[in-house]
Amino acid sequence: MFSIEVFHKEIKMRKFFIYVLSIAVLSLAFVGCSKKSGSATNSASVRVAMITDSGDITDQSFNQTTYSASKSFCEENNLKFNYYRPAGDSTADRVASINAAIQDDYNVLVLPGYLFAEAIVETAEKNSDIKFIGLDVGEFDVMSSAAAKGKTDWKLPSNVFCAVYSEEIPGFMAGYAAVKEGFRHLGFLGGMAVPAVIRYGFGYIQGINAAAEQMGIQKDVTVEYVYGGQFYGDQQIKAFMDGWYKNRGVEVVFACGGGIWTSAADSAKDIGAKVIGVDVDQSAMMDAYAEGMCVTSAMKGLGATVKSTLKAILMGNWNMYSGKISSLGLVSATDMDANYVQLPTDTWSMKNFSVQEYKALVSDLYNGKISVSGDTMNVPAHSVVLNIYPNIK
Repeated sequence: MFSIEVFHKEIKMRKFFIYVLSIAVLSLAFVGCSKKSGSATNSASVRVAMITDSGDITDQSFNQTTYSASKSFCEENNLKFNYYRPAGDSTADRVASINAAIQDDYNVLVLPGYLFAEAIVETAEKNSDIKFIGLDVGEFDVMSSAAAKGKTDWKLPSNVFCAVYSEEIPGFMAGYAAVKEGFRHLGFLGGMAVPAVIRYGFGYIQGINAAAEQMGIQKDVTVEYVYGGQFYGDQQIKAFMDGWYKNRGVEVVFACGGGIWTSAADSAKDIGAKVIGVDVDQSAMMDAYAEGMCVTSAMKGLGATVKSTLKAILMGNWNMYSGKISSLGLVSATDMDANYVQLPTDTWSMKNFSVQEYKALVSDLYNGKISVSGDTMNVPAHSVVLNIYPNIK
């Protein structure tokens, strides 16, 4: 006979069963909703090494920025990190450092500079379990390196990601801003005549020319242009800059290439002249030479690239970068911080060219109203006076 007591017991059992089932379903739903395109990687399994190019981590430019971004990301995410400096400036030295990092059990290598192209071609395929991040390493760099080794059908391996930047855009911005600010005699001191430096320099010429034409002062604007032949400063480079600043009346020099800016700054401080920085906001380090020395800096997002790529690896989303070469530039007409190329607005010191005018320039560049050529083979067309010198070294 079916009793009320048995009925109540059965109801309680059913409620308990439904409760347990609901918890199970909710747990599965939570797991399903929280799962992304890739599975997060155990932080202990990601070990990052950064290897310098011909400079070092104190160059206050390319290498130092890459090192700082790599180190800070690893510290924030509890990842093992170290850096290596090759014994010399050759592919063999860079390969040796790559192999040393791999031997030391690092499995993510951050490699700043086109000089790593040949080393990537030589080592990446042999180490398919190691991820290579090449900054400023372009398609031409790796493909020509592969061709030189007889690998005519070589393709970028899936364990490699390379990023290049549209340096001609921040170069253009810096030149345009300098003329709008009031400078009429400008200089460009490049490190070595490599693609990234050339893009900066040719963009600088285009920006100077565009501003001068807008203002109708082309014949009043002169540009001096030279490559130092190295990525560090010394007395010979400084002496050349002395000739520009003191004898030719140059007012500002865009010093582009590792630590070569120190020679421009050493010379500029003697007469109160100006310098434009590169890659990162160099205002603080230049102003240490003389307050107000730095007019602006033509920047590219090295740190942002490092952090976004390492984050993707940590989150299991390497497929977003695997086997790709990306050209990074302007991605927004209105959000300055989102762009991979820019001038710094936090330390803005220009009086005649405002932040609002700069933002309008960015919008015009992004929307195609103003175009900038990234050609590295031909000197840009210009109506200003342009004096190009043989390499200092």
